[in-house]
Amino acid sequence: MDRFRELDEAHKEQVITISMESFYKELNEEERLQAELGEYDFDHPVPRIINHYLLWFISVQYSCCFSNGTVCLEPADVIIVEGILTFYDERIRDKFTMKLFVDADADVRLARRVRRDTVHRKRPLPMVLAQYTNLVKPAFEEFCQPTMKYADVIIPRGGENDVAIDLIVQHIQDFLRSPRERNEHLIKPITEAKLEIVH
Repeated sequence: MDRFRELDEAHKEQVITISMESFYKELNEEERLQAELGEYDFDHPVPRIINHYLLWFISVQYSCCFSNGTVCLEPADVIIVEGILTFYDERIRDKFTMKLFVDADADVRLARRVRRDTVHRKRPLPMVLAQYTNLVKPAFEEFCQPTMKYADVIIPRGGENDVAIDLIVQHIQDFLRSPRERNEHLIKPITEAKLEIVH
């Protein structure tokens, strides 16, 4: 996603990148304790309820400000939404103009998780491996991997596939350079939306 974030930086008034995680509910005390012990399933769609207002912003122009559990959206031309469950909900999935699935090798995903959790989050290796084996891998296979069939473009080898990513970035840049009147049919007449986080 780094190349897409570079687009965000280069075209601040035209492109925004939003993580689906910004719209998941906050954890309660019991869930936070489970998370500290590596026993909370972050990758299961049920505990991560997404407000139906999320549907409003997928095809609107905006940028975002985040405060008091509410996201305010202002105009932008391209919205890039990232997250492992981005295609899980049909109501949200059907709002995208283009759907990309970044397919990374399972060993690479595990290596990245081990490096992140042991080095940056200071978690013991046995906890990281147990969480991956008991929660992360089963949830990926049940909820994330099957949504690959909804993608318009599948990018193999993950972020290492420079050719595929360059083509997508070029497509977005071409869209931004195209005459505005040719793009108006893609934009719904909503100038602001508010997304309240579901608890």
